[in-house]
Amino acid sequence: MTDERWVRVKALFQAAVERPIEERGAFLAAATGHDEDLRREVESLLMSDSSDESFLRGLPVVREPGRPDHFAGPSMDRAQSRPVLTAGLRIGPYEIVASIGAGGMGEVYRARDTKLNRDVALKVLTDSFAGDPARFDRFTREAQMLAALNHANIAHLHGLEESGGIRALVMELVEGDDLSHRIGRGAMPLDEALSIARQIAHALEAAHEQGIIHRDLKPANIKVRADGTVKVLDFGLAKTIEPLSSSAAAAIADSAITSPAALTGAGMILGTAAYMSPEQAKGRAADRRTDVWAFGVV
Repeated sequence: MTDERWVRVKALFQAAVERPIEERGAFLAAATGHDEDLRREVESLLMSDSSDESFLRGLPVVREPGRPDHFAGPSMDRAQSRPVLTAGLRIGPYEIVASIGAGGMGEVYRARDTKLNRDVALKVLTDSFAGDPARFDRFTREAQMLAALNHANIAHLHGLEESGGIRALVMELVEGDDLSHRIGRGAMPLDEALSIARQIAHALEAAHEQGIIHRDLKPANIKVRADGTVKVLDFGLAKTIEPLSSSAAAAIADSAITSPAALTGAGMILGTAAYMSPEQAKGRAADRRTDVWAFGVV
């Protein structure tokens, strides 16, 4: 994507998010005209920035010969709805209590560990994503990365559970609001802001020391407990930093992925638009500095 193209995409994205969800589809259709690639690029950013898929309800349905109806934008068949896990359902020893949120690959539930008598968070991979090798690999990689991290400001991983065809990460349940809610209540005192910032920085430093970059740091992925403890969540887009030869590193740094579809295989740019470093937004190689950029924005 050229710089000029990115400026256009970002402008449309910002205009779209200011509109009600149900109006976004019509707005993008009018604003992009016959430029379907432009529309899909903006829709991809909106999907990446959303905590759920409600945006899809505002998109027109596209019908193609020989293919099922599907929503315009990122590939998402209407039959591929997220599974609704009701209270009382068991996944191994974990009993679902309630849904507490949704992410890019599934839902997060409060559950009761019936063996250890504690509440945990279950991040459940949906059936549709479980059948996608790339998404399943990303889900497994998140578990492996979290298992390598042990820090007071990073939500702990208790294990990986598979039962009845359902795959779930079993994680520490962090009570409290995420940082976006805290910011929404108004300006915070300097001492509180510095304490939160310091703890986020400690979490990122711990991850970076293990060769892991988050790539999706934003207020919604940061929880602040009632006692002021900060927990960084959601390493679903994290990656390890592999040592490269100088020639390979130069080749990656000089290249730019021009198609958003090439970034994820699902037509979505990795990360959340408002917090992405320029290199990450252009699909270039990301290192620790992309987290530093996002930290600065937060």
